[in-house]
Amino acid sequence: MQKFQAKVEIIGINPFVFVPEKVLFKIFKQAGREKGFIPIRGTVNDKPYKQTLVRYRGEWRFYINTIILKHSPKRIGEIINISIEFDPISRALDPPASFVKALKENKEAKNVFDALSASRKMEITRYLVKLKTKESLEKNINKSINFLTGKEKFIGRDKP
Repeated sequence: MQKFQAKVEIIGINPFVFVPEKVLFKIFKQAGREKGFIPIRGTVNDKPYKQTLVRYRGEWRFYINTIILKHSPKRIGEIINISIEFDPISRALDPPASFVKALKENKEAKNVFDALSASRKMEITRYLVKLKTKESLEKNINKSINFLTGKEKFIGRDKP
């Protein structure tokens, strides 16, 4: 576990901290890669978190949302204590069986879904997995199939 202090900064509406290069190097080594989203875990001001390191505009950033740090947008300029390490636990979600079945029954939707980026697939899967009732799941599977075939919006998006 690496520890450092950093100043909360903001880009757009998103508070973040830069991760020191020597810490990044150790995380890259643990992760076995230096590209893509890198899952991390640790503490911010002694409160545990799970998050993802993201490279944006050529810089690796650790976004500090309000779940990680209460009122984070109001804390720009504050120095925070961070512990950080690569999180090897998979965050992959299996899509609901009924969604897999619906994709098998609609080749066009399946082809579009298979061509989506990993993050977009995860966005759809996460949305469906979090639904609480069977009725809600069925309704949203129909919406997702219609979305994938270009017939309607889904999760706030016009096109896949």
